[in-house]
Amino acid sequence: MKVGTGWFMTILMFIGFVFLLKETSIELAQTTSIDSFIQERVDLNDYSLKRNSYILAEDETVISEIFKDENRKYIQYEDIPPHFIDAFISTEDHRFFEHQGYDLPGIVRALSINMKRNRIEEGASTITQQLVRNLYLTHDVSYERKFSEILYATEIENQFSKEEILELYLNTVFFHNRVYGIEAASQYYFNKESNDLSIAEVALLTAVPNNPSYYNPLEHIERTHLRKEWVIDKMFEHGAINQEQLDAAKSEEITLEVSGKTDYFPDYTTFVHHELEQLIAEKEGYTQKIHLATSEEELLHIQQSLKERVQAVVDNGVYIHTALDQSKQNQMIQSFENHLQHTDIQGAASLINHHTNELVAISGGRGFKKFDFHRGYQSYRQPGSTIKPLLVFAPYLEETQAPLSSTVNANNVCYGQGSQAYCPNNYGNSEYGYVSLTRALQQSYNTPAVRLLDQTGIQTAFSYLDSFQFEKVTEEDYRLPAAIGGFQYGFSPLEITRAYSSFHDGFYQPARAIQKVTSLDGKLLYEWNESPVKVWNEETVGKVHELLYAAIANGTGRRAYFPSEYIGGKSGTTNEYHDLWFVGLTENYTAGVWIGYDKKASLAAVNDRQPQLLIWKEIMQAD
Repeated sequence: MKVGTGWFMTILMFIGFVFLLKETSIELAQTTSIDSFIQERVDLNDYSLKRNSYILAEDETVISEIFKDENRKYIQYEDIPPHFIDAFISTEDHRFFEHQGYDLPGIVRALSINMKRNRIEEGASTITQQLVRNLYLTHDVSYERKFSEILYATEIENQFSKEEILELYLNTVFFHNRVYGIEAASQYYFNKESNDLSIAEVALLTAVPNNPSYYNPLEHIERTHLRKEWVIDKMFEHGAINQEQLDAAKSEEITLEVSGKTDYFPDYTTFVHHELEQLIAEKEGYTQKIHLATSEEELLHIQQSLKERVQAVVDNGVYIHTALDQSKQNQMIQSFENHLQHTDIQGAASLINHHTNELVAISGGRGFKKFDFHRGYQSYRQPGSTIKPLLVFAPYLEETQAPLSSTVNANNVCYGQGSQAYCPNNYGNSEYGYVSLTRALQQSYNTPAVRLLDQTGIQTAFSYLDSFQFEKVTEEDYRLPAAIGGFQYGFSPLEITRAYSSFHDGFYQPARAIQKVTSLDGKLLYEWNESPVKVWNEETVGKVHELLYAAIANGTGRRAYFPSEYIGGKSGTTNEYHDLWFVGLTENYTAGVWIGYDKKASLAAVNDRQPQLLIWKEIMQAD
């Protein structure tokens, strides 16, 4: 008796609420509108709709989809296939185009059923009410939530057209397996765009949202097929399809073709994520805040705020346009396997188009997995003799305008006295007397490099490196041993490749992977707009070209040589063969290659084969 009375009172309250809602609009017509009444209680702007973001290669193909918990490919109303609209309206809300957000007869019918069964089974939710749950409310089952639904639904119907409501609804409906919206569902379950689905395939997808876990096609396909048949019947019942279409849909065999997230080129896309954070930090003032931070606590707070901002940008849906050359990236990865197979030696490389000043390929290490430690830009190693053109020869030529035929002493030398003396020597402790600048670099003699740095002046020579903004060059590195690679931390492969790109025309601007970031509707959001800095004059560039050509044509880099309009480069080997390098350029590209063990160990066993030179050559020759 008490239960019956409770249900009776609930029905009266609910009907009374709806009645009063309507009557209020009449009574308040002269003083305020129902819109104003509801707007005081409902904020339609208070929702967040996550959308997928995409990383695009240079040719505009999608190489990576970015989403966390919600896989959603948002599409506009005009792009929604009519069969999807028909299927959902036929099964979820056949009076959708008639009601104002809620269906009073349906509500009364649902309350009657719930009263008989003494529990809430029927919700009588319109498509508009379902949209309210998807955007604003929870999916808890209660009459309090139902009242809130009607408030929100009424306001949505006042502010949005039916087409706008359908667009939002069909982009937010849940299809299980983290899939939201009809486009993501079509591509996930069938590997097709929604426009390419048959009526039967549309019906099968329409079956899922009624109870996503119960009708999950990956686990309960029999149940999904049963409800699919019901969906097809409802579409026929409401005139959405004819008898011929019904028969064809019911006889069609449906095969799922589950398609995972698009995510290619992990080496490159990992760096793109890193660079996106740098780009947003630069454009929105976080970089300056980080530099001005006065405590570790403040720094951590700024960095966390930056990460949240980047996530918000990505969650909103963007296209990240990059300079990735897919064929060159593939060749780069393959080249390391070609020459380091059957070893556990690691390696990394970067490739820059120095005409466009773009990073077209980068590797993070053999067997790299996305977001692993990235050796291409995170690993700092001693540069060996690859530093000589940047720190020694180019600054010396820039300061003195000396001809390449001028000579320098290649015998042993000592600086300082006693235990503090610094006494560099050449490989094998050999002495060569006076040699030309060309021969000194071509054969990578050490003592001439130290003498030239001393003549230029350490401070003067290092001032040229300032343009390259090397991350880990410190004041402790301002010493003569730096002439032959003696640095406290060293350089990443990307850093030193970027620096070598300045030998193309004398100007430096850090090569970037990201060309621009746009919204999904094409609005420009972010792009780099740095200006190139002149580092070397034209005469110095010409002389360095000759030096690097000599090194690759007749010197230590001979195995990297191949006929080209221009080619030049410099090898580098650190003490005890811990690191092997080759960095150089052609008329179009600059590339740097490093190989070594993560935990420093000798590479003497492979040094004679010079795999770093062969890898560089393959990368540069790739079409």
